[in-house]
Amino acid sequence: MAYTLDQFCSDLSATLKAKGQAGLPDIAEKLSGLLQNPDFVAATFAEETPPGRRELWHDPDNDAYVLAHVQEGGKTGKPHSHGASWAIYGTARGVTEMTEWRRVNPAGEEGAVLEKTKAYALGPGDTQAYGPGVIHSTAHPQRTWVIRITGTDLDAIPRYHFRAKTDRIVEQV
Repeated sequence: MAYTLDQFCSDLSATLKAKGQAGLPDIAEKLSGLLQNPDFVAATFAEETPPGRRELWHDPDNDAYVLAHVQEGGKTGKPHSHGASWAIYGTARGVTEMTEWRRVNPAGEEGAVLEKTKAYALGPGDTQAYGPGVIHSTAHPQRTWVIRITGTDLDAIPRYHFRAKTDRIVEQV
């Protein structure tokens, strides 16, 4: 029997209760199993699903959210972090190009100077966990279906967003 959203949500809640953030790799692995269930993918996403975000589930005990995103093709996001929250990304269809960054100047300085540390692609079934404060960016060369798990409502907490006028990216040569 295929792994279901209900089973995943139960496992997510139990893992967070037992391990806290130390369980993020386990949750990412479980998300990979869910993304390999074609019935889940078909029930969650359809060709006509418009771009945007939908909440699939919220765990009030741990304040974790399971979100479904449809990303338009040809879009590149700016570097950002999820502040004090963690996040797990998983791709159901398409490719999510991920880039991780680190700030190379002191946090007290007005403009951030970011340096690329990693770049990789998450294809169907691939997942990646990001702890609090990890600066990353996403790109979607074509329409992509993504599941993102967050440790809280990200709209309710301070987060880092790249500011093109004051921040700069240092490309490694």
